[in-house]
Amino acid sequence: MIRRPIKWHDARVTPESQILDAIRIIDSGPGGIALVTTPDDRLVGTVTDGDVRRGLLRGVKLDEPVTAVMNAKPRWVDPTASRDAIIGKMRAWGVEQAPLVDASGRVVGLELFGDLLLAPGDDTWIVLMAGGMGTRLRPYTETLPKPMLPVGGKPIIQTIVESFAAQGFRRFFFSVNYRAEDIMRHFGDGEQFGVQVEYLHETERKGTAGALSLLREAPPGPVIVMNGDIMTSVDFRQLLRFHEEHGADATMCVREYSIQVPFGVVETDQHRLKTLQEKPVHSFFVNAGIYVLSPDALARVPRDRFYDMTDLFADLMAEGREASVFPLREYWLDVGRHEDLAQARTDAVERAAGDDAS
Repeated sequence: MIRRPIKWHDARVTPESQILDAIRIIDSGPGGIALVTTPDDRLVGTVTDGDVRRGLLRGVKLDEPVTAVMNAKPRWVDPTASRDAIIGKMRAWGVEQAPLVDASGRVVGLELFGDLLLAPGDDTWIVLMAGGMGTRLRPYTETLPKPMLPVGGKPIIQTIVESFAAQGFRRFFFSVNYRAEDIMRHFGDGEQFGVQVEYLHETERKGTAGALSLLREAPPGPVIVMNGDIMTSVDFRQLLRFHEEHGADATMCVREYSIQVPFGVVETDQHRLKTLQEKPVHSFFVNAGIYVLSPDALARVPRDRFYDMTDLFADLMAEGREASVFPLREYWLDVGRHEDLAQARTDAVERAAGDDAS
């Protein structure tokens, strides 16, 4: 049996390692997994991107030990097993990676079911919402639609497309309305960007989900929907994997958002003072404007009325359907205000300087 050469030694962390150390391995390694081992390579657990994000939803911090999020009962395979036997086990388990563990309990390798869940991503449709008027960014948006505003020397939406394309995604649908001709003139059919672009023309405002009803046919699988004014470094393949792992009808990306109360907060019991917190910070998960929708969820979008994405999620939950949340730990910025645009441009300069330095 010829195995793919995986540098599994580079995927190891100790139980005392921080979650951040595991994330660096997951994001940069070929397997998308960190192996938690003892100094003599005995397998203690595994950490995947999904494990980290589920930990974030429980309130785990990234500087905590990997044991806070690891799978302490990982699936593993015998290195002497046949290729077909290993494939059969991984299919049955629904896993993309499996450590090879010998009879003494030591890791000796790493098997990947495939390089990516949906490699190269050709069958996944991407819908970019680019029809808004961007009134908060006037006067810039009086002559350009918001997704076409330049950041880092190129339109925001071009950066989005290039990010998807670099991850193997090729088929795009742009929902357009305000100054649609500017977007269509820049992208055409997408050939110059190595992708295929089609346009969904909103003749009236349909809400943040209503434009999806303009798709002329049902997609072959889950669809990624994203606002056309978001700058992010998220790995969309990990997002799809998370959506599939949880059997979700719809997945919403969320971002942690904190608010500090500028005063001391008092809790009372009638006339008695119970507690006093000085300028407490409250944290919430907020909608990040990136979604994955199953074909069945997409089919629920009405054609004849204004309909927001929050309406779709509310309707799915009311029906008892599975709606999941994917917490973002990567760079993310919604370019909706003047200060956001300034921040995005500053960030782009800093990233470019970092790339030049490396």
